[in-house]
Amino acid sequence: MSRLKRAAQMDSLAGFRAEKKEQAVPSGLLKAARKSGQLNLSDRGLTEVPQEVYRLNVDPPEDAKLNVSFGASDRWWEQTDLTKLLLSSNQLTHLSDDIRLLPALITLDLHDNKLSSLPSALGELQELQQLRLSNNQLRSLPVELCSLKKLSSLTLQQNLQESLPEELGQLQNLTQLDLSNNHLKILPSSLGCLTCLQKLNLSNNQLSSLCASTDVKLLDCSKNQLTDVPASLSEMSALEQLYLRHNKLRLLPKLLELYVGNNHIEQLQAEQLACLTAISLLELRDNKIKILPEKITLLSTLTRLDVTNNDITTLPASVSLLPNLKVLLLEGNPLRGIRRDLLTKGTNELLTYLRGRIKEDPERTDEGPTAMTLPSQARVNVHSIKTLKLLEYSEKQAAHVPDELFDAAAGQSVTTVNFSKNQLTYCNVFLSSLSDINLAFNRLSCCSDICKFLQLVHIDLRNNQLSDLPSDMKNLTKLSSIILSYNRFKSFPEVLYHVVSLETVLLGNNQVGKVDPQRLMKLVRLSTLDLSNNDLLSIAPELGLCTSLRSLSLEGNPFRAPRAAIVARGTDAVLDYLRSRIPT
Repeated sequence: MSRLKRAAQMDSLAGFRAEKKEQAVPSGLLKAARKSGQLNLSDRGLTEVPQEVYRLNVDPPEDAKLNVSFGASDRWWEQTDLTKLLLSSNQLTHLSDDIRLLPALITLDLHDNKLSSLPSALGELQELQQLRLSNNQLRSLPVELCSLKKLSSLTLQQNLQESLPEELGQLQNLTQLDLSNNHLKILPSSLGCLTCLQKLNLSNNQLSSLCASTDVKLLDCSKNQLTDVPASLSEMSALEQLYLRHNKLRLLPKLLELYVGNNHIEQLQAEQLACLTAISLLELRDNKIKILPEKITLLSTLTRLDVTNNDITTLPASVSLLPNLKVLLLEGNPLRGIRRDLLTKGTNELLTYLRGRIKEDPERTDEGPTAMTLPSQARVNVHSIKTLKLLEYSEKQAAHVPDELFDAAAGQSVTTVNFSKNQLTYCNVFLSSLSDINLAFNRLSCCSDICKFLQLVHIDLRNNQLSDLPSDMKNLTKLSSIILSYNRFKSFPEVLYHVVSLETVLLGNNQVGKVDPQRLMKLVRLSTLDLSNNDLLSIAPELGLCTSLRSLSLEGNPFRAPRAAIVARGTDAVLDYLRSRIPT
């Protein structure tokens, strides 16, 4: 009760009107809020916050005047402080200073309103942890807001912000800051003082320079005016994902995951590649790259390389020597010397072909990567098993895998299995250490045995006869990517909605007729989704809310909207269009 008394003493008459207006919030809702500490007034057409909301914890309820013999469940003086107030999707044009009468608020949601300013009294909500202000008309923030010591999440996307107060650096507990889709040209230098900040979204602004805390893990600077990336970026040791699409970059920064699509990059220099020796994902789509250098082999940890829509005419055979490369995307390049049908067969097939083009060097010993024995040259490739931890038995058109392969792999902690291009109808693998399995181009109609490999990160099941996936696949909590192209799926596999670790799902060339965007949104790491060449008659606008998606392929489906011209413009255009179609 001390906090309530304090709120009453601050302004005992605040919120009273000369004329009594009809109550805008049902009394039952207010009564429930006093018990739960939560009040949801979203999407109620409110043009202002009713005074009874501000004074919820100050004034006794109306029925207290009528009945003084309350039961145990109706003792209003034992009420719970309001900690969560949701006011989103209304028509609010201002917020009263009376917001200070709710000092216990932890979450305040004001997104999707018409607010053009905020009261300085927000600075008195010292318990506030989440403040949602997106989709308003805010041009600036009150300096007092920067005194909220417990604030951990601040979302300001889709506003009219042109500048930010230097005091922003005082929000020492801020872990998530979304400033996307504003008019920012410069950032306050104090942004580097936010030592707890992990996710920073600056996309769709007018920034020409960067500054951020060294502890940021995800930094999205897409669609700005960046021409280079500061050297200080290399000091951001925690940085894992950097999105720099649609800028004016000509050089590459150093990162674990690097998204630099839609820039002006023309070449990859050896010294640049030398700075990327720990990278796992490199997206270079929609640039002007003409050559992939032989030094691409420096990227030994690379698992995914996307050079879609560049000017590459030849592909160096050395690409096939990247030991961890699982996905190589080359669409939209004027490649010569590689058959079109080979490009459609997938990464593994292409890499096998490129290995075959490497001329043997008599000076090399078995220690070199080019000494790898191709599947056609030996029944059991002991070198691959011991050195690369790879068990390979592909292109044999075999109905089963010989036991002698598993005998040779015993005790070797094999992490990768490639049994593609056979006639397998079941998966007879007996290796518990697997993280990557390739069973593409077989005759599988069931893959339940895969579910026992709990360390799996990548699965390739393209070109089989699958129409469903086993429910036990939800136990694969480390699964990052799954390739299911050219199978018989008629809908998005049910179990995949439960595999929250997924980052890549390739379902192209199936018969998929429906996808549930509401459930898809729960896959918060999903960045690549291929639904091309399926039977989707319509695309739900809510799919545009899957904001984690960085690559969405929908071409080759019979839907009418979005139009082919929008689809051709790429993922961002499609998602923007879908969001614009969501009923308000």
